[in-house]
Amino acid sequence: MLDILTAILIAGLTTGALYALATVGLSLVWGSMGMLNMAHAAMLTLGGYSAYTFSTALGLPAFVGFLGAIVVGAIAGGLLYILIVRNLLKNDKATFESNVMIATVGIGIALENTILLTYGGQPLKQPISATGSLVLGPLSLPYQNMLIVFVVIVLMAVIALLLGRTRMGRAIRATAQNREAAQLMGVAVNRVYFQVLVLSGAIAGVCGVMVSSMTQLSPPLGNDPMLKAFIMCVVAGLGNLPGAVAAAFGLALFEAFVQYVAGARWGFPTLLFVVIAVLIWRPAGLFGRVQIRRM
Repeated sequence: MLDILTAILIAGLTTGALYALATVGLSLVWGSMGMLNMAHAAMLTLGGYSAYTFSTALGLPAFVGFLGAIVVGAIAGGLLYILIVRNLLKNDKATFESNVMIATVGIGIALENTILLTYGGQPLKQPISATGSLVLGPLSLPYQNMLIVFVVIVLMAVIALLLGRTRMGRAIRATAQNREAAQLMGVAVNRVYFQVLVLSGAIAGVCGVMVSSMTQLSPPLGNDPMLKAFIMCVVAGLGNLPGAVAAAFGLALFEAFVQYVAGARWGFPTLLFVVIAVLIWRPAGLFGRVQIRRM
């Protein structure tokens, strides 16, 4: 019984860490900019392939490959702002959300197909991974799972400190609460948007490495994490970072339990049922607030 419970906890915590990592990048952009970045999945995939390129093709150490994925993801986020988002912000702001969603869908498709043409469609093994397990009596804890949870916890702590204790973080939170008021107080909103997309891209790069270390590299690698991240955002309330992280771990543990009891095929349908139930009960999400607009 203990080994079964341990297996469920390990699977749930590892999956929850990956969900949380994917969710934070998506939720950060939505909360700060009111923008749903549909290219987030492709940026995640780009991070995984970047680490592979640095570590395998260039023969650099795994740590350099990991840092390379972060840098490439950050650059991708910055280019997304410079080439697409900045220009759309200059147009009618009333249609910004729909326009940027359509534009990022196109960017995501183009980036995924570029990766396909460059690396081919054959699955590749991510060299940045840990092998073996830590054996504690009857328990066996895989090093790779422990590494993922550790990296995610450290990254979440860094993001929390960045948003809560730095000038950039205060500017991001002020812009998320009220863009116009932040501008009146001297906050450079456009610079904040650039910083948010760079940070989101860097997080996506890390997530791509972690996800591919548990599976394999393939051009559609980021699609499933992107879908799950959107589910977590909806359940928590769009733009609520702490709620998104809590929802990611909670739903991942629930999914792992359902998969053990009813089989793997019931995991995702159960998540969709939870989303529907939450939206009926609390349309703004578990941790979201209902917004009232006066006409």
